[in-house]
Amino acid sequence: MQQIKVTLHTITENEAGQRIDNFLMRRLKGIPKSRIYRIIRKGEVRVNKKRIKTEYKLQLGDTVRIPPVRVEEKKTLPEAPAYLLKLLRQSIIFEDEHLIAVNKPSGVAVHGGSHSELGLIEILRQLRSELDYLELVHRLDMETSGLLLIAKSRQMLQTLHERFRDAHRIEKHYTALVTGEWQGGRQEITHKLERKQNRDQKVQVSGEGKASTSIFTPIRHYKGATLMDVQILTGRMHQIRTQLAHLEHPIIGDTMYGDKKRNSYFGKHYGSKRLFLHARSLSFEIEDKKYSFEAPLPDELQKVLPGLE
Repeated sequence: MQQIKVTLHTITENEAGQRIDNFLMRRLKGIPKSRIYRIIRKGEVRVNKKRIKTEYKLQLGDTVRIPPVRVEEKKTLPEAPAYLLKLLRQSIIFEDEHLIAVNKPSGVAVHGGSHSELGLIEILRQLRSELDYLELVHRLDMETSGLLLIAKSRQMLQTLHERFRDAHRIEKHYTALVTGEWQGGRQEITHKLERKQNRDQKVQVSGEGKASTSIFTPIRHYKGATLMDVQILTGRMHQIRTQLAHLEHPIIGDTMYGDKKRNSYFGKHYGSKRLFLHARSLSFEIEDKKYSFEAPLPDELQKVLPGLE
């Protein structure tokens, strides 16, 4: 733990618009929420020398007085190995002054956690250390490959979060290879999904869950498998994987929701060694500017398909 002194911080463009309590939680990592609220209520936190309430939204140029509190010392992350920096550099498919689009490789977590201290966002911050703001707009499972957006400003982050909350303002398509022969053509299907209260963090269809909607369209039928286009209209954790498993068409290579015997069969006979799920396309508009991204199916997935024909 380290002791910090009273500091005066001037709110930047990337910090403006957020509530004072959220700002302090990010700045004073390791401090309980209850203590954050307490120092605001007691007037120890001031904005422009005035007391404020927890819901106060910070403005550009505000001066925030942050009182002396004890915070956890920030752990220094290890340097990313050269091969990961190179891999991520090669994975960037678009960049402008507002955002970065990455074709995330399978096996790379989007952020550090139990698997590794370094996820995609930590590696990207090392790769682009000259940028003072980089935040994930959304997430992909570690095993899933494909398009991932990173905001270069808080304003862009908030704008894209609004787009992702509205299914009519952003279009997201995935490619999946599922077990079994899909019947009935294009189908829009809604399930209520609930996260299980256990250590494996699996999701299940439940009457108590949140409504989750996907549009499933078969692209090509094979013997014992179907290549699918999946457009998601909501963004629940493991949504596509859970829905397809519930429909008895689990994704090939899915070790959490899939069929172990079928996974083994496709691995042995067709070389399918990973989750066959790829975030293929993203499109949206911001202030009349159209963004549209495509990420081709990775080679390790593409090479599986000819053997199925």
